Amino acid sequence: MNDNKKLQPTTIIIFGATGDLAKRKLFPAFYNLYIDGRMPKGFNIVALGRSENTDESFKSYIRENLENFSRKKVTSQEWAGFQAHITYFQHQLDQESSYQSLQKKLNSLDEIYGMRGNRLFYLSIGPNFVATISNHIKSSSLASDPEKDRIIIEKPFGHDKQSAIELNSLLAETFEEEQIYRIDHYLGKETVQNILAFRFGNSIFEPLWDYKHIESVQITVAEEVGVETRGSFYEQTGALRDMIQNHLLQILCMVAMEPPVSLEAGEIRDRKVDVLKSIRRITPDKVDHYAVRGQYGKGTVNGVEVKGYRQEEDIAPNSNTETFAAVKFYLDNERWQGVPFYVRTGKRMKEKHSYITIQFKPLPHSTFSDSEQQLSANRLIINIQPLMDIRLQFMTKKPGLSLVLKPVEMIFDNFACQEDTPEAYETLLLDALMGDLTLFMRSDQVEEAWDVVKTIQEAWENSKDVFFPNYEAGTWGPKDSISLVERQGHNWV
Repeated sequence: MNDNKKLQPTTIIIFGATGDLAKRKLFPAFYNLYIDGRMPKGFNIVALGRSENTDESFKSYIRENLENFSRKKVTSQEWAGFQAHITYFQHQLDQESSYQSLQKKLNSLDEIYGMRGNRLFYLSIGPNFVATISNHIKSSSLASDPEKDRIIIEKPFGHDKQSAIELNSLLAETFEEEQIYRIDHYLGKETVQNILAFRFGNSIFEPLWDYKHIESVQITVAEEVGVETRGSFYEQTGALRDMIQNHLLQILCMVAMEPPVSLEAGEIRDRKVDVLKSIRRITPDKVDHYAVRGQYGKGTVNGVEVKGYRQEEDIAPNSNTETFAAVKFYLDNERWQGVPFYVRTGKRMKEKHSYITIQFKPLPHSTFSDSEQQLSANRLIINIQPLMDIRLQFMTKKPGLSLVLKPVEMIFDNFACQEDTPEAYETLLLDALMGDLTLFMRSDQVEEAWDVVKTIQEAWENSKDVFFPNYEAGTWGPKDSISLVERQGHNWV
């Protein structure tokens, strides 16, 4: 989160450089950082792939994708400078000889730098390859310098708590914890980062940030799209694992954490772990009371008829995988005692919208209580995407001769301040290049997050929902999710 450090020469090694993530996010992010002057003066990107290819052919492939996915326009001059730093390297993930050849390549780049450069390994591959790559990196001594070498791991970090513990133990055999960057792109989004500034940089909000003043918190990540081409992956994952265990719980931590003493990475990550530990664990017999699952059927999204989940490619005709999940959490600590935190996520919902809603408690007594006017709740809404703004909703007098109230909003619009906002991956990759771990998850964070959803996960895996599909595509999910919040006298905002 600090962009003022002088970056050392760095070699970036991308495993899975021909994959979807690399073409859509990684290379565009590095290109934009390069254009903005954020990359190290000396850097090289070594793109690893299994198939035989030439540098020229691979670079043409990268440029074509930059035209489609880069935030900044691709110009001939800037592309000429950037492409000079890219090398395609044929590599077999399970062959020791490939890692030995890679070592020679990295050593040759160090000679160009005139020093042992930093090495950033990015595993843009399936989780089943992490063990193989980590073991070969260790045996080949590719990451022999804990001060200079780092590894970025994409989610999912395991598939349950036990597998997460095993994965963390495996990585610890090769890397120190300070070298491991577990990336969650939601934490790189501008408005999510702004929560820290908004809460702890303003004296008017932090005193109100507790159970005495806040009635409930909602976190929604809704998607219009279905599973698209990810059917085989999604069948093994589902909404609980894919979104709530990581993205939504991490956002919850940003909202609920105690004020950190400083902005040091360790301090902020300590406070996030405190939140995860304080979340009340849901007992097996209470899962149906606190959690709701759903699966979309056919319906209409933006006027277009779409098929149901079970008719998607690579999906079992009787699939029990949830495409929607909503959970009510409570935090057992002094600040948040009794405040429900509602989280929900789903595919094929009515609109694409990710946001946080802080609803404040009503006044114990209102001057307008005897009036026929309906008072709207005071809310703070933090829109993450596609909107990027912070909205404070409150009541004011409607202009005119009569004392009539109406709800209004004060809006901080991020786009109005800066239209060309960096993408989340740009923020996170820059932090990784600088060795800033603040926005990356630590091993104990991952394990605690899995523990939070453990009983829900087991209950849903061990029992089939006979009502699937239970919501139409193009709606806000199953009716039971409405009951989840209405029992407390609340509504989804």
